[in-house]
Amino acid sequence: MQAAHIHERLSMQIARILQLLPVGLALASSLLLNACSGEQQNAPAGGMQGAPAVTVLTVRAESVPVTAELPGRTSPYLVAELRPQVGGIVKQRLFKEGSDVKAGQVLYRIDPATYQAAYDSARASLTRADANLEVARQKAVRYADLVKIEAVSAQANEEAQAAQKQAQADVGTAKAALDKARVDLDFTRVTSPIAGRIGRSTVTAGALVTANQQAALATVQQLDPIYVDVTQSSAKLLGLKRDLESGKLQRATGNTVPVQLVLEDGSVYGAEGRLAFSEVSVDEGTGSVTLRAVFPNPKGDLLPGMYVRARLTQGVNRAAMLVPHAAVSRTPRGEAQVMVVNAENKAEARMVKAEQSIVDKWVVTEGLAAGDRVIVEGLQKVKPGMPVQAQEAGSAAAVAPPTTAATVK
Repeated sequence: MQAAHIHERLSMQIARILQLLPVGLALASSLLLNACSGEQQNAPAGGMQGAPAVTVLTVRAESVPVTAELPGRTSPYLVAELRPQVGGIVKQRLFKEGSDVKAGQVLYRIDPATYQAAYDSARASLTRADANLEVARQKAVRYADLVKIEAVSAQANEEAQAAQKQAQADVGTAKAALDKARVDLDFTRVTSPIAGRIGRSTVTAGALVTANQQAALATVQQLDPIYVDVTQSSAKLLGLKRDLESGKLQRATGNTVPVQLVLEDGSVYGAEGRLAFSEVSVDEGTGSVTLRAVFPNPKGDLLPGMYVRARLTQGVNRAAMLVPHAAVSRTPRGEAQVMVVNAENKAEARMVKAEQSIVDKWVVTEGLAAGDRVIVEGLQKVKPGMPVQAQEAGSAAAVAPPTTAATVK
């Protein structure tokens, strides 16, 4: 009986809930409708009231120098590897390693004893040849007079004349031998052929050296001025030539191409260089062309072998657009992209070509036209196709979207 009583009470409560459920649903629906109606009534009439505000920059065509930043290394202006011209024992080293030397300065002395003896012998041989020549000359003159009066035979006269010529030849040979001995004696003093800075010595006093040996005694390098050899891909050079021929780029004024140097620590070298020449062939392994620039180096800040980057002005683009760095983003594929405000005051994504940077701006060469409004602030608040309120950079008031006013007659 108790179970039946409980079952009866549960049935009555369920029936009461089912009777109240339609009333609750109707009340909830009424409240939702009223809320929606209130929101619609309170919604602004204009669709731009809730649009995010952004700052835009109206771009215009400007003349911008087209520069290329190319990797390279420094190399000495002149290089002289010192090698002995004669063999012998090194008696002295007459320089301090790492110091500056002058052209013609004596750097090493090789034992001159044997070469001095050879020189003295050659000089004595020349003296003897001169004496023999004088005897032969006098005899030839005397026989020339005697043959006229038939005091000597013609054959004897001819022999005297030939002996004189032979003596003259012997004098010439002796002079050449003396000159050779003098040159060898001078070569015992190893001098610097150029002015520059000398490196470490590979020999010391007492070392035996030979003429024209493979190993250099030391190396002298002229570092002021100094060369900078940079490389550029042949494809880039071809593109540059096409742009210049088509008129897309204008040639920079002047006959010389200025070059700036960026050092390994990121600083800019104080002196400006100039482009000296471009290699006439392409490296088969890298597909690049070597360009050589010359820089003054009075303080010796640039040393051979330093890694640097050279900035070359290759032309002038008279239709380039300058866009702040903050306005340019990169797609996952690495392509440059900007957001512009179109004529309908909606954000629009635009792919651009921006390969060169000047201070805090990108140089855009493709994808924008003069008069385009590029969003420079508020990019995080907009998406392509979203209405925006554009405010010109540097202006206090927002640029209102164009509206069509009703004409009251």
